[in-house]
Amino acid sequence: CPRVIVSLIPLQSCQCLAWKPRSMGVWGAESQHVVAGYSDGTVRVFSVSRTEMELKMHPHAAALTAITYSTDGEMILSGGKDGLVAVSSPRTGMTIHVLADHKGSPITALQCTRKQYHDFGMQGGELWLATSSDRRVSVWASDWLQDKCELLDWLSFPAPAGPEGLDSLPPSLAAFCPWEHGVLVYVGFGMQKEALFYSLRKKQVFRKISLPAFATSLSLSPAAPFMAIGFGDRLLRLQPCPAGDPQDYAGHDDTVHLCRFAPSGRRLLTASHSAVLVWELTGG
Repeated sequence: CPRVIVSLIPLQSCQCLAWKPRSMGVWGAESQHVVAGYSDGTVRVFSVSRTEMELKMHPHAAALTAITYSTDGEMILSGGKDGLVAVSSPRTGMTIHVLADHKGSPITALQCTRKQYHDFGMQGGELWLATSSDRRVSVWASDWLQDKCELLDWLSFPAPAGPEGLDSLPPSLAAFCPWEHGVLVYVGFGMQKEALFYSLRKKQVFRKISLPAFATSLSLSPAAPFMAIGFGDRLLRLQPCPAGDPQDYAGHDDTVHLCRFAPSGRRLLTASHSAVLVWELTGG
């Protein structure tokens, strides 16, 4: 039975949130912490088991637009409406890095992934990416304990002039591909309505999948080569990769602005203006 963990502070709104990764080596363990980013620039860590806020940090002067944990859960990466990315320690409450490479354009996505040994010839224990609304994606190799953060790649995707009558452009979104190492997937307003597969090793787009419209949300399954893509006309698409017939579903009342696969890949959560749906995915 659902229960309220903590109420929001008046005049502030939660803009983004993420679960802390499960501890390595603890089989079946479920994370008991959630980090949330707020409109006043604060980052707040909540304990699910104790139903209370454990930590409040203020690394941003602008509203937060994206947030995630590092792969080991030891750092929190947060992005703001002003394009700044902060790296903060939930243990000390201190912000250890502020990256201004995307300054001036809101951060639309942040994601971390474990980096294989000697991948790309760079030091670091993980890769992470930041995406901003101006269709730029930066990819970094980092080792926060050693105070190392090195730029691996910088992507800029072209687009025509914004069409008339469109109040806001579709978001720029990127995610590491779980089933193809060294690959990320990008969707956003561009020259064509498509999902782009980019190789970090070859430094080029090597695959394109046509879409019926510009995407408004994106999630990649960790268990199978599938993408979930949301659109502005209440449509949700499950797209097999690299090829195959897509499956379209119309169950929302508005733009599908959120898609999230569960870590098992067996469930998919999607959200629109006034509907949150949980999908059970079966094989076959």
